[in-house]
Amino acid sequence: MPVVVVESPAKAKTINKYLGSNYTVLASYGHVRDLPPKDGSVDTEHDFDMKWEVGTDSRKHVKAIADALKDDNELILATDPDREGEAISWHLQEALTKRRSIKKDTPVSRVVFNAITKAAVTEAMQNPRQVDMPLVEAYLARRALDYLVGFNLSPVLWRKLPGAKSAGRVQSVCLRLIVEREMDIEAFNPREYWSVKALFETPRGQEFEARLTVLAGNKLDKHDLSNVTQAELAVQAITSRALSVQSVEAKPANRNPSAPFMTSTLQQEASRKFGMGARQTMSAAQRLYEAGYITYMRTDGIDMAPEAVTAAREAIKDRYGADYVPDSPRVYKNKAKNAQEAHECIRPTDMTLDASQLKVSEADQRKLYDLIWKRTLACQMAAARLERTTVDIGSEDRQVALRATGQVVLFDGFMRVYEEGRDDVADEDDKRLPQIMQGEPAKFAKTSLSDQFTKATGEAQVTEGAKVAKEAVLSDNESVLALQHHTQPPPRYTEATLVKRMEELGIGRPSTYASIVTTIQDREYVRKDKNRLIPEEKGRIVTIFLLNFFRQYVGYDFTADLESQLDHVSAGEGDYKELLNKFWRDFSAAIAETSELRISEVLDKLDEALAPQLYPPREDGSDPRICPKCGSGQLHLKTSRTGGFVGCGNYPECRYTRPLNGDADDSGDQVLGEDNGDEISLKKGRFGPYVQRGEVTEENKKPPRASLPRGWSAEDMDLTKALTLLSLPREIGVHPEGGEIKSNFGRFGPYIMHQAPEEAKPVYANLKDPNDVFEIGMNRAVELLAEKRANPRGRGGTAAKPLKELGEHPESGGPVNVMEGRYGPYVKWEKVNATIPKGTEPADVTMELAVGWIAEKAAKKPAAKKKAAPKKKPATKKAPAKKPAAKKTATKKPVAKKPAAKAADSE
Repeated sequence: MPVVVVESPAKAKTINKYLGSNYTVLASYGHVRDLPPKDGSVDTEHDFDMKWEVGTDSRKHVKAIADALKDDNELILATDPDREGEAISWHLQEALTKRRSIKKDTPVSRVVFNAITKAAVTEAMQNPRQVDMPLVEAYLARRALDYLVGFNLSPVLWRKLPGAKSAGRVQSVCLRLIVEREMDIEAFNPREYWSVKALFETPRGQEFEARLTVLAGNKLDKHDLSNVTQAELAVQAITSRALSVQSVEAKPANRNPSAPFMTSTLQQEASRKFGMGARQTMSAAQRLYEAGYITYMRTDGIDMAPEAVTAAREAIKDRYGADYVPDSPRVYKNKAKNAQEAHECIRPTDMTLDASQLKVSEADQRKLYDLIWKRTLACQMAAARLERTTVDIGSEDRQVALRATGQVVLFDGFMRVYEEGRDDVADEDDKRLPQIMQGEPAKFAKTSLSDQFTKATGEAQVTEGAKVAKEAVLSDNESVLALQHHTQPPPRYTEATLVKRMEELGIGRPSTYASIVTTIQDREYVRKDKNRLIPEEKGRIVTIFLLNFFRQYVGYDFTADLESQLDHVSAGEGDYKELLNKFWRDFSAAIAETSELRISEVLDKLDEALAPQLYPPREDGSDPRICPKCGSGQLHLKTSRTGGFVGCGNYPECRYTRPLNGDADDSGDQVLGEDNGDEISLKKGRFGPYVQRGEVTEENKKPPRASLPRGWSAEDMDLTKALTLLSLPREIGVHPEGGEIKSNFGRFGPYIMHQAPEEAKPVYANLKDPNDVFEIGMNRAVELLAEKRANPRGRGGTAAKPLKELGEHPESGGPVNVMEGRYGPYVKWEKVNATIPKGTEPADVTMELAVGWIAEKAAKKPAAKKKAAPKKKPATKKAPAKKPAAKKTATKKPVAKKPAAKAADSE
């Protein structure tokens, strides 16, 4: 009975159902081996030899496979059909060979299937092959490159930039994209321009809108009307002339459907339509794949199997009729740079199965499947037929012309099922025009455009994303309107647009997009706000450092070229060790050169590089590097564990600081008032806003300070609130058993504390609401302290109630719940507690997200430390004459055998 190994237990369960009792199907639970996180795992001195280690959690899975092979001497490796899947099969084969579970007579084969269906699995079993070594070598090269960059560049960052966490080969390039976009936004200078439109009425009483295109006989460009005076003249030019319809032109047009999904386009569309992040999208897609509903979801390919095309065409005909099926099947070719892993597109395995028939309970899976199903059917449907109409209106002297555009859908075609979302604001050409005849007069409508102006200014958006100012020019009859606009900077990246840009540049691969975007957020180099990615100060500093000292290795072309070389290796056209040798020769030299620099030299270089952004010109013409607080110190770039900031060179006499992107003329301090002769001020520190009594002096180097609690905004602070904070701790009253009960804010949030006369240490009880610090009364405080004393560690009492119950773990069973923790909400399953990432609300957590976090947390768990064996006492010396014999016996003792056996077991 052959042993079949797949990656996940859910996949194993589905495949076991198809293969039946003639096979033993086991899961490897992902990768079984990895490079130990320590120096020397890639030996650059010995031909880049890589030292692999079986993970602690993987040992039991490898042992289960090894035990199964004792009874069934045949191994079939059926991991995922991509480079990572090929690598897992190779790792399994190597690890099992080292354990001697694979013998000389053990048949080992590799099978791949793009979908987990009975037909696909059965066909794969009939076409086995060996592990594809060129694919494995491409994986080895990629893994070695990532290791060499991470384990050599990260220590340089730690030493030169306090607060920097680490650097990755592709993540650093991705971070550069976000930082440079933010710098473009900061450097952007808005440009004012105006647009003019008029509302007309046909002789039949129907209204339509047109925009000004010609003024004074010249065609207008977008920015030609640059001020209000020109806009007023344009409005007068229109209203002072008799206008008529000069031409009406209707042209037929076709609109073709988008290609089926590959990994990047699926992530982009899920973000546009559902606001789903890359990791959330891939987690839902993974579940759908393992359940057999869709094909493999990590792919660069957009081609579709012939039988799938036929099935799609039949499903379209059955649901929508023969008119919606084109004469011949549509064929799509990949245009992505460096496209590889050329599998099928992401599509349903059964074209007749829509989302309403799906047997899944999770909303994310259902929404994503509906998206994939509609896109797949639409890609094989007939084109939509449109009629686009252009109406030109002008004066007899040809000094003024306006244009109205619109379209009519004659046949909806694929649009009946699906239309692709857009990252940019759509055009206004989709409006439908009434019947307009050439030669008829164009009379101004009686309807006022002022309502449209109010709506536009309220929404603050018009075509092409330009914001509308609260200013307009309205004609006397209110049917002609000029609106003020300002050009806008490029928008910040969303996860979808970032993946799209990486794909355009040839950076990263389908299997890496989600992890790359997630990693830079987990390292707190980037934060996500309203679905937009914004670089943190430490992320900006790291990027500028890399651009100045390792520019080549964060270069877009260099990274894309490296990906291309890896593709050549995977195709069997390149030697991966030659690639590594060439990379390491130059990279190690750059590391050595930078390691010799002092921190002050690094900061001076970064200060110079960032000068235009850090010290913009001041309106009064004064030196932008002079400290605005003391008036004599020079401003310099400084770093801390939280990132970079600008500070005064006269520290500690002057403690002026501001963020990197702060206003150079604003110290961030605000005087709230006075109390007993002391100035009470609100200050902005590196760890957030705080209030302070008095100033730092020689006698008073640490004046009283209090950080603003969570939920308190700096904008709402006043003298009363500041004094309340500075008065803490608050004395609630005397406990019945003696001793004061006090409330305050601590490192872990609001709390009350009390120390009874007979107690050696005070007792602390946490408060949920920050306002309780100022409002809690004696009765409630005594009750909370009694509960804490009865249950000091939170054990043995009433179990904490979950914030949200997610249900049973889909793979291993056991309840999965969202809990409220001391450091914030977390997901709990058995003994695994996984922190919920910043920006994710507990109510938004799904089972897919929770399972992913639990798996990550479980993988990071350190191995249990074994107790060291007690040292044997030295043998008592009986006689001096026996010393040589004792030495000889000790030398011959085979002490190396036991550790060697342990090492073999650990594999």
